[in-house]
Amino acid sequence: MIAVVHSRSSRDAGLRLAHELGSTYEQADLADEIECKALIDAVISTYGRLDVLVNNAGISWPIPHDNLETVTASVWRRLLDVNLIAPWLLTSNALAALRTSTKPGGGAVINITSHAGVHPKGSSIPYAASKAALNHTTKLLAAALGPVVRVNAIAPGLVDTPMTADWTETKRFWRENAPMGRAAQPDDVADIVSALVANTYITGEVVLLDGGLNLR
Repeated sequence: MIAVVHSRSSRDAGLRLAHELGSTYEQADLADEIECKALIDAVISTYGRLDVLVNNAGISWPIPHDNLETVTASVWRRLLDVNLIAPWLLTSNALAALRTSTKPGGGAVINITSHAGVHPKGSSIPYAASKAALNHTTKLLAAALGPVVRVNAIAPGLVDTPMTADWTETKRFWRENAPMGRAAQPDDVADIVSALVANTYITGEVVLLDGGLNLR
């Protein structure tokens, strides 16, 4: 297991989690192409193989959709670097190892995208656009890499994590409007990751995990 974070506090949390799980930990800035490659190299050096790649790291910050002046080119570049280009780089660097995986069904890539990449919502337009692009990239890669490597995505809505702890209004909106009446828990996402890894036939799918909010 490789945890990838940017801040010192997240690094400390990642080290604690890795210790609890008996796994290893590496830190990388996913906006840096060299560090993306070094991360994959570290996995293969440690384990001698790579069967599953979960592209879960992402960044976001709220910008009202009608506030175009605030969305500078640098905002676009930073969000695209981490949310779209990094998963591409990690997948391409991992591809040789994924293709030689002896796991039943071959290698698997799971991209964690967003409800905002499916519906015109989200913390900002660049964020939503980056996740929509990752959804489409998932389908393109699945078509290109099958049957040896399967590529799927999960598009969660609101997930109850430390990052969203103070998102009071958003949580209220989800409680009042989603048929399931709550935000997702991390285990809800992890369960779908496990299912997509275990299934040896599904590829090119974007699983919307929003508690039914899309039905409203």
